[in-house]
Amino acid sequence: MNPPDSLKLAFSGLQPAETASLIATAADVALLVDADGVIRDVSVGNRELADIGQSGWIGRPWAETVTVESRPKIKALLKDAAGTAQQQWRHVNHAVAEGADIPVLYSTIQAGPEGQVVAIGRDLRQFTSIQQRLVSAQQAMQRDYTRLRQLESRYRALFQAVSEPVLIVDASSLKVVEANPAANRLFGEKGKGLFGRAVAECFEQGSIAKLMVLLDSIRGARHTHADPQRLGIVGSGEVDVYASVFRLDNSTLFLIRISNPSTAGAEAEPAARRHVLAALDRAPDAMVVTEPSGRVIYANQSFAEMVQVDSTESVIGESLDRWLGRSGVDLGVMMASLRQGESVRLFPTVIRSRFGNDTSVEISAAAVLDSKMPCLGFTLRDVGRRPQTDAREDSGLSRAVSQLTELVGRVPLKDIVGQTTDLIEQMCIEAALHLTRDNRAAAAEMLGLSRQSLYVKLRRYGFGEPPAESADGAA
Repeated sequence: MNPPDSLKLAFSGLQPAETASLIATAADVALLVDADGVIRDVSVGNRELADIGQSGWIGRPWAETVTVESRPKIKALLKDAAGTAQQQWRHVNHAVAEGADIPVLYSTIQAGPEGQVVAIGRDLRQFTSIQQRLVSAQQAMQRDYTRLRQLESRYRALFQAVSEPVLIVDASSLKVVEANPAANRLFGEKGKGLFGRAVAECFEQGSIAKLMVLLDSIRGARHTHADPQRLGIVGSGEVDVYASVFRLDNSTLFLIRISNPSTAGAEAEPAARRHVLAALDRAPDAMVVTEPSGRVIYANQSFAEMVQVDSTESVIGESLDRWLGRSGVDLGVMMASLRQGESVRLFPTVIRSRFGNDTSVEISAAAVLDSKMPCLGFTLRDVGRRPQTDAREDSGLSRAVSQLTELVGRVPLKDIVGQTTDLIEQMCIEAALHLTRDNRAAAAEMLGLSRQSLYVKLRRYGFGEPPAESADGAA
């Protein structure tokens, strides 16, 4: 493209030094190349290009300063400058001794009768970084989209295969938004099925009021499901109706499961167990049931409130260790005791919420390992407002050391020492002697050590020689 006459007139009065200064200022990097393609001068106007190594370019062919794949582009740039065709910007990569190649966008202009060429370059590293982030974001979105499609496929397969009629109902309009084939067969629907139909139309007139009461009881309640109700289905007699609520995006949905009373007895949980589960859901203390690996399979509403999540469903499948204050330590110590058949009582730690808030808690736990579905049960009690009366808190120990010494007598010493240092071992022995009023035989039993091992450790930490033992074994 030829510049307009007005620009030609404006720049015609510039001196050579002014022209060179203008080019150096406008370009990130400017090169003066002779007719043989050898660099005769270099000007770098971008401080971020200080490490490009331009001081060694003077006297070298321009093509030798770039990577192999960019050398044909250098030839094309020199050819463009010599021709009359419109100059093109070309992307080349400069090889750097240490670090990544530096991308630069060049255009060339012939200057002088001796075939000299001025190459004007623009630094492309910012644009390249943006492109790389964009590609990474697109790949991440594609992976997430693939996972969502797989989850949806599994959900669809399960929803279609379940033998019991299941309805998903919009809580605001009380219309069916989805129904499985078993539900369509129960209500004699074909083709489009029950979609868009008011859920009240599926039940007998005398059961509609009971259905509304059932749905209202779980709509805004803390618990997400209610006891089943015996309701009448149009044309099919009485059935047991189970209802639960869940939230998806900004909408609230009911999941209604219908069970035939003749077969419900063998499949449904005993009424007493259902009442126990309902009581656990409403318990003020947080309760969690995990797999033996620590992955959550049940949590009540109090736990969801403690870790500040929207619903209990969002914690299912996560590791309990995610919310414990000493990640990788607390859960390992408790699980070591549970695997040995021992229960955990009043284990002190903190629970960290989704927003980083800490809550001081005491955890009691038990294991059920001899069933078809082994699991671990945890009860977490908030003790943040409990007044502290332990005088040892003024001993200058850090919070972590103070909490770990309180484990003495609740967890065998070998499980504590595995996560701590010799300093913690010394503090645990001091705590055991304090709790037993310096009865070293009882302290050894509390720590899970033989008395001889305890005496060795006492001498090692400078507690002095043990007193002579009495006939009953007390020290």
